[in-house]
Amino acid sequence: MEKIRSFFKAESNYQLFIINIVFALTGTSSLFLADYILNSLLITKDAYGSFFYWLTRIILILPLYQALLIIFGVIFGEFTYFWKMEKKTISKLKSIFSKK
Repeated sequence: MEKIRSFFKAESNYQLFIINIVFALTGTSSLFLADYILNSLLITKDAYGSFFYWLTRIILILPLYQALLIIFGVIFGEFTYFWKMEKKTISKLKSIFSKK
């Protein structure tokens, strides 16, 4: 258990539990929300083809996941933990897209 807590940089088993709950809710919610948005916009595999559908879905899920991670982090009282993670993710994305 100590290795897992160390990996997630959790201070207690309770915090580790909350972190895992937030990740689970965020992942599930982002998938359902992306599906709802695509259906609302009438973007289906049949209408646009599998490639466009999955590309759009993945592009949609990425920012949804990041936003929901912060929202669920706030709800469960772990904003600071997830905000640090979010800043690391944003800096990594910036370095990927700013390479010349």
